[in-house]
Amino acid sequence: MSNTILIIFACAAVTYLTRCGGHLIISQFGEIHHRLRAALAAVPTAVLTALVAPSFVTHGIAEGLALCAAALIAMRFSIIISTFASLLILVGLRTMIG
Repeated sequence: MSNTILIIFACAAVTYLTRCGGHLIISQFGEIHHRLRAALAAVPTAVLTALVAPSFVTHGIAEGLALCAAALIAMRFSIIISTFASLLILVGLRTMIG
C-alpha cells in the first residue's frame, strides 16, 4: 500500500475520532445552551470562510466576485447549492476575464 493511501486512511481515522470525541464530550452535558448550539452551527461556515479567504486575497477579481456570489446564494439556498453555483460562476468568470 502506498504512503498516500496510508495518509488518507490516517486522516480519515483522526477526523472520525475527533467527531466522535466532540459528540461524546457534548453528550455528557445533557442539554446544551442555545448560544452554544448556535455557535456550533456556525462552525462549518467559519471553516469554509477560512479556506476561501486566502484565495480571495491572493488571486484576481474572479475569485472575489465568486465569493460574493456564494455569500449571496448561501443566504437563500443550502451550502451545497451555493458551493456548486459559486464554482460554476468562478469557472465562467475565469473563462471571460482570464
